[in-house]
Amino acid sequence: MQISSTDLGLAARVQHLTKTFGDGESAVRALGGVSVGIRRGQFTAIMGPSGSGKSTLMHVMAGLDAPTSGRAWIGDTEITGLGDLELTILRRRRVGFVFQAFNLVPTLDAIGNILLPFDLDGRRPTALERARVDGLIDTLGLAPRLHHRPHELSGGQQQRVAIARALATAPDLVFADEPTGNLDSRSGREVLQLLAAASRTHGQSIAMVTHDPVAASYADRVLFLGDGRIVADKPPQTAEQISAHMLAADAGVPA
Repeated sequence: MQISSTDLGLAARVQHLTKTFGDGESAVRALGGVSVGIRRGQFTAIMGPSGSGKSTLMHVMAGLDAPTSGRAWIGDTEITGLGDLELTILRRRRVGFVFQAFNLVPTLDAIGNILLPFDLDGRRPTALERARVDGLIDTLGLAPRLHHRPHELSGGQQQRVAIARALATAPDLVFADEPTGNLDSRSGREVLQLLAAASRTHGQSIAMVTHDPVAASYADRVLFLGDGRIVADKPPQTAEQISAHMLAADAGVPA
């Protein structure tokens, strides 16, 4: 019997995933046999030291990079082996992204950036989708800034626009890559609270790559990577617990 991601309650999953960069003696193994799922309606933090494979795992799960071997699904759609056009359409319709660098279009105002996923899909939002977008704008406090361009917004406001854009189409899964990396501590805290609320209040599935124990403490689940493998899978943790785990891992002490 074929077991689907839906049966498992997963928004995305990978199985026996490996990723190697380069060939021969210069080859670097970024991921070695990883099998893991991102649970629906849960905020998952993916942590690990530089070079542990956390960003590579996110890129493969999001269909931004192809694995060397193994399989990957978004929902029940296997993305391994899909062509570029199919992947582009799938990402546009079913995946949201929040990046450290915001990645807003400088020539568009805030509302233009928020509605960009619909424009790229060649359609206008339905009444239900527009109501959702209006709700996001209200929740994120962006109403007074909708006709300002990115350079007229603070870093925190730009990241709020990016979050609204990522959530606008109610995607299966939102990937956040170091979303607080360019923010001051107060703005970063607000962004993390918004991501946590999107998960807990609206059932949004979120996977966040971070090296920051404080950021990871907002998550419902913390995955720790080391040398291309998952070395621990923890329930909600305090920043202190996460820091202690990272220090122990660096010292070679078992979790």
